[in-house]
Amino acid sequence: MKEIDSSKLLAEMRSLAAQAQGVPLTDVTTPGASGNFGELLKQAIDGVNEVQNKADDLKQAFEVGEQGVDLPQVMVATQKAKVAFSAMVEVRNKLLEAYQEVMRMQV
Repeated sequence: MKEIDSSKLLAEMRSLAAQAQGVPLTDVTTPGASGNFGELLKQAIDGVNEVQNKADDLKQAFEVGEQGVDLPQVMVATQKAKVAFSAMVEVRNKLLEAYQEVMRMQV
């Protein structure tokens, strides 16, 4: 299995969150722009949630036959939601590994 670069993954999650919220990318990637790590993580999770909600809304609109919603648009939104969720799970796994590593350290 391929090793994942956590800093690259976090930057990608920030980018997705910024796209979902309409925030300029420079505001998200600037160190210290958001205050603390917890707030950045919350923003990333909220961004993933927003992407998933948008994909669900598009799926529902396609199913009821709304005009202007086509299958490729629904499929792309669904794949974006899947990738965003997978990235969030990987970040969670890396955070858990880091926490376990810290807990194994002797004081």
